[in-house]
Amino acid sequence: MKPTGPIPPEFAAAGPLTVAGRSAGSWADQLGTPAFVYDPAVMEARVAALRAALPAAVEIHFAIKANPYPPLLRHIAPLVGGLDVASGGELEKALAVKAAEHISFAGPGKRDWELEAAIRAGATLNLESEGEATRVLAIAERLGITPRLAVRVNPSFELKGSGMKMGGRPSPFGVDAARVPTLVQHLVAAGADWRGFHIFAGSQALDTAAIIETQAATVALAEQLADEAGYRPPLVNLGGGLGVPYFAGDTSVDVAAVGAALGERLRDGQAYAIELGRWLVAECGVYLTRVIDRKESGGETFLVVDGGLHHQLAATGNFGTVVRRNYPVALARDVGGEGVETVSIVGPLCTPLDRLADRVAFPRADVGDIIAVFLAGAYGATASPAAFLGHPPAAEALATDP
Repeated sequence: MKPTGPIPPEFAAAGPLTVAGRSAGSWADQLGTPAFVYDPAVMEARVAALRAALPAAVEIHFAIKANPYPPLLRHIAPLVGGLDVASGGELEKALAVKAAEHISFAGPGKRDWELEAAIRAGATLNLESEGEATRVLAIAERLGITPRLAVRVNPSFELKGSGMKMGGRPSPFGVDAARVPTLVQHLVAAGADWRGFHIFAGSQALDTAAIIETQAATVALAEQLADEAGYRPPLVNLGGGLGVPYFAGDTSVDVAAVGAALGERLRDGQAYAIELGRWLVAECGVYLTRVIDRKESGGETFLVVDGGLHHQLAATGNFGTVVRRNYPVALARDVGGEGVETVSIVGPLCTPLDRLADRVAFPRADVGDIIAVFLAGAYGATASPAAFLGHPPAAEALATDP
């Protein structure tokens, strides 16, 4: 038997699962299964908690790669100061809900048409290399438009304990810190509207002390680069890194401690942003999937469900996880119910990788029962191979009041 991660407190009450005041069964009946349901109240609470913890000089940006579902974007856009995108497609979605001056565009492989679209719209391009800077300036000159440009910095440090390290090593992301001042001087001399620095050292970290240490180093690096370049940055994007507790033993980041420590490091009069994706939306989402078969094999019990890795790749352990561990899962009609048997929850795909839960203690579940996979609000539908084996896509819904 293997443990599961902690269910977000908004959904952890014993008894039948409800999302935004409606039963999981009601949502499943309306949408069909599999389905993602997002509770906006949970998302709003996360944004409010972070805003209360952060110094006033730090704005919140949402990295829409975590969840670009249009109704969710429409809901979160007015709650945050900016949106961060990583493709021309995401840029188009962001422009539908936010003014261009509040949108930034990062990514190491921007094609010329994407650069042109951002320049025409007036979004900020986070430059990943000197070569990209050369292309941007040439496109902007051809268009006769002053481009809004920031420099993404590849720092010499990483975020310790992060699930995905974005600094402290050779990288396709950002310009090595030692070369940044020269690039900034070149951009200003070329007449660009220089918008500042984007410094991202890692993501999905739960170590509060490590986050505090990295943010202090990031603030110091931004100061050093500004001094060397001879220009003050209009904005310093400190990146993100705050993780969420997916697995047994994980604990939440102490955002109050992070905010208090950050407030002691900031330069007076300087504007900052923190860029987060999963921390804002992961816990608002629930993935509902229905049992279509119950079978025994070799003394083990398998619950075969109609959803799987084609919608929830991360929950199956196939999205960068080194050691497979179980996300929080529950029988929707009996959350917190006694585990009377050990089961593995597997999807319909013809691969052994399609396993949503591995040998977990579970109440008795039968064909027709609904199983909920939590922390499904980030890196779910659009981060999964939806076309694999030709199964239909999952439904999605932003929950509203009952």
